[in-house]
Amino acid sequence: MKINTIGIIGAGNLGTRIALQAAISGYRVNVYDIHHKSLISSLLNMKKLVEEMDKASSGKGEWEIQAIESIFFTNNLKEALEGVDLVSESVTENIEVKSEVWKEIGKMAPTHTIFTTNTSYFLPSQFAQLSGRPEKFCAFHFHDVFHSRVVDIMPHAGTAQAVIASLESVGRKLNQIPILIKKENSGYIFNALLIAWIDAAGRLLTGEISEVEAIDKSWMINFNVDVGPFGILDNVGLDTAWHITSSKRNPASRAFAALLKTYVDQGKLGTKSGEGFYSYPNPSYKNPDFLK
Repeated sequence: MKINTIGIIGAGNLGTRIALQAAISGYRVNVYDIHHKSLISSLLNMKKLVEEMDKASSGKGEWEIQAIESIFFTNNLKEALEGVDLVSESVTENIEVKSEVWKEIGKMAPTHTIFTTNTSYFLPSQFAQLSGRPEKFCAFHFHDVFHSRVVDIMPHAGTAQAVIASLESVGRKLNQIPILIKKENSGYIFNALLIAWIDAAGRLLTGEISEVEAIDKSWMINFNVDVGPFGILDNVGLDTAWHITSSKRNPASRAFAALLKTYVDQGKLGTKSGEGFYSYPNPSYKNPDFLK
C-alpha cells in the first residue's frame, strides 16, 4: 500500500502538527476543516512552528517553509479527499461528530484509501463499520509529533494486517516511533497512564488539598522536569481532558470533570486558546523564579 498523499481532516492543534510533519517528510498533504478561520489559524501556527524549529536548528527553515507552501488547505471535504492514500482524522472528540464525518469520508474517499482516526480515547471499532471499509480502518494516534514522537497503532479485530504494516512504515517516515497496541484499549498506553495521573492531580485540586501552582511545583521539583500536571493538561487541551474525565463514574473524577467544564464553557482550552490553568504564551511555570 504505497502512501503518497495524506488527507488531514481537522485543522486543530494536532491536525496542524501532523500535516506539517507529513509535508516536511515529503508527503503531499491536503488539510480540511469545516471552518475557514481554522484553516487560516492552522497555516499561521505552522509558520510559528517552523520559526521555532529554525531557531533550534539553523538552516532548516527554508525547506520547511517550502513544505508549508505545498500544503493544500480547503473547507471542501470532497476536494480534500481527492487522490488521498491515507486519511488522518482529528476532528473534535465527540462521538456524534466523528460518526457523521466518517460516514461522509466513506462515501467520498478513493476505494484504496486507508482510514485512520487520531481519537484520544474512542475505539476504532466505534467508527470502522460507519466508514464502509472496516478492513482499512485503524487508530493512528499521534502525541506532540515534534517533541513526543510516539504514534500509537491500534487496530480493531477486523483491521487488515497489510494496513498495520503500512502504518508502521508511514509512522517511521514521519519521524515517529510506532507503538503497536495488541487489542483495543481506551487511552492506548500513555493516555491510560496519564488518566490515572490526571485523576490524582484533580483530586488534590478539587479536594482543596492544594492549588494548581503548588501541585505543579511539587511534581516539577521532584522529577526535575519543566512542566507539571496542570501545564501538561493545558497542552493536552482542557476540552479533551474533560471528555476523558467525564466518561469516568467515580466521585473524584466527576468533581474534576465539573471543574474542567467551567473552563471549557469559558473557552479556556489551554495552550490552543491562549488560556487554561495558565495564560499563554508566557505561563508562570516557565518563569525562572517559579521554582524558587
